[in-house]
Amino acid sequence: MPTRKSEAEWNGTLREGNGRMKLGSGAFEGKYSFASRFEEAGGTNPEELIAAAHAGCFSMALSAGLGKAGFQPKRVHTTASVHLEKVGEGFGITRIDLDCDADVPGIDAATFQQQANGAKENCPVSKALKAVEITLKARLA
Repeated sequence: MPTRKSEAEWNGTLREGNGRMKLGSGAFEGKYSFASRFEEAGGTNPEELIAAAHAGCFSMALSAGLGKAGFQPKRVHTTASVHLEKVGEGFGITRIDLDCDADVPGIDAATFQQQANGAKENCPVSKALKAVEITLKARLA
């Protein structure tokens, strides 16, 4: 299996500085700053990239699980919301909410929920983030 890489560079002090993050594939490069991370300024932040990774990983894991169970999903759409909060003297990711909407012909709600919960527990990004509470809302379209 390939090893995936990304890079980041920060210039200056925490509050006045700025940086850039770049995916190893070159598919994304974005600027980030204190304001884009802890306020609502433009630019990206590490938590947004974690959210994208988690949403993508969960969607693929759910699609794989559904396929193994004999279903062919037409669409799996997931939004991941990463909560960054003050924890003690610093900050921490305290929760990730996964919100999934899927179109899966022929599946009943109970089987879908079982597959969605399995994907939440077993996608590689969820496993990497085990120290964080991960919630799930999953709906059939």
